[in-house]
Amino acid sequence: MAVPGGARRPLLLLLLGLLHSALAIFEVKNGNGSVCIMADFSAAFQMNYDTKSGSKNITFNLPPTAKVLNSSSSCGKENTSDPRLVIAFGGGHKLTFNFTRDADHYSVQRLSFVYNLSDTHIFPNASFKDAKTVESVTDIKADIDKKYRCVKGTQVHMGNVTLTLREATIQAYLSNNNFSKGETRCKQDGPFPTTAPPVPPSPSPSPEPESPSVEKYNVSGSNGTCLLASMGLQLNLTYERKDNKTVTRVFNVNPNKTWANGTCSSSQVTLDLRSEDIALLVFQFGMNASSSRFFLQEIQLNMTLADARDPHFRASNGSLMALQATLGNSYKCNAQEHVQVTKAFSVNIFKVWVQAFKVEDGKFGSVEECLLDEDSMLIPVAVGGALAGLVLTVLIAYLVGRKRSHAGYQTI
Repeated sequence: MAVPGGARRPLLLLLLGLLHSALAIFEVKNGNGSVCIMADFSAAFQMNYDTKSGSKNITFNLPPTAKVLNSSSSCGKENTSDPRLVIAFGGGHKLTFNFTRDADHYSVQRLSFVYNLSDTHIFPNASFKDAKTVESVTDIKADIDKKYRCVKGTQVHMGNVTLTLREATIQAYLSNNNFSKGETRCKQDGPFPTTAPPVPPSPSPSPEPESPSVEKYNVSGSNGTCLLASMGLQLNLTYERKDNKTVTRVFNVNPNKTWANGTCSSSQVTLDLRSEDIALLVFQFGMNASSSRFFLQEIQLNMTLADARDPHFRASNGSLMALQATLGNSYKCNAQEHVQVTKAFSVNIFKVWVQAFKVEDGKFGSVEECLLDEDSMLIPVAVGGALAGLVLTVLIAYLVGRKRSHAGYQTI
């Protein structure tokens, strides 16, 4: 899915501040240092606010800089107060989980969000500069001594704000300073079988998917466009299934179901992709100032594999040197590029055309072809040259043979 600037710029706030794929883990401790609340999740906010030009819709994510506000968080006191987790981020924003319990269950009885409209990074051109509070009851509920688990996503609607918690693991009233092994799954992850299904026979290897669709991506910052990219993406993952068998699966990134975002800086350009299956796929470009070249420096992946022994698949490599070209020029390759990220994860890139950092007028610069394309061009040239040489050799041999046959006759 392309990310143009201008009128569709609100989409650029998607995954705001997420330069890494790790989920945030939050803990609340009592005076003895024992953990009473643990939470592990990523969070996305969708909301609207008033500007001088009218109402504006934005989407942004809980950034990795978010921290537990210890002064407001609490493990609670019996019969007087309940446990509370308060997470603070940005310029005065707070997300609060208020827990309660009965004999058999605990729940997030109320979720509240305080957002500060004076934070121009998230709320540019806001008509008001005050803090707003929204809240709602939730359906986050689990059995005592079990963790709440929800992979697909839990949505909480709080007035003009919709909060989506993804890959959430939450537990209050902990007894051993860590998540319990038992879990209560959210209804969104169901349905759940009441009896164990029969073990199916080992499946035959699945056929390779077709080449992925090519999509155009555009990342812009305060100084204009910093990344143009056109490419098709295919992920290769090797992992251990629940039946202890090691398999390799191939996933095509579907642009029609993918959200894109990015960030620009003087030393790094980042393209972030996310879909229903992929929690986060990051392509980070760097530059070599001495050689005036840009290159793909890092790839990160965070996704869930339902049939894996460990469903949370994460991989990253920050020392890549792929897709290189001179600053101001573009890198193009019609042949399939294969980038090995880790032993268990690689990316196939199809028909890539990319330019990072120095992009003039939002258009690709002079093309630098990849070696694979140059080699493919050399083959027909070499074959053509060989055929021409063969024809020339046959022609010379024919002429020489004809001349000798005439020399064998004498005039009578």
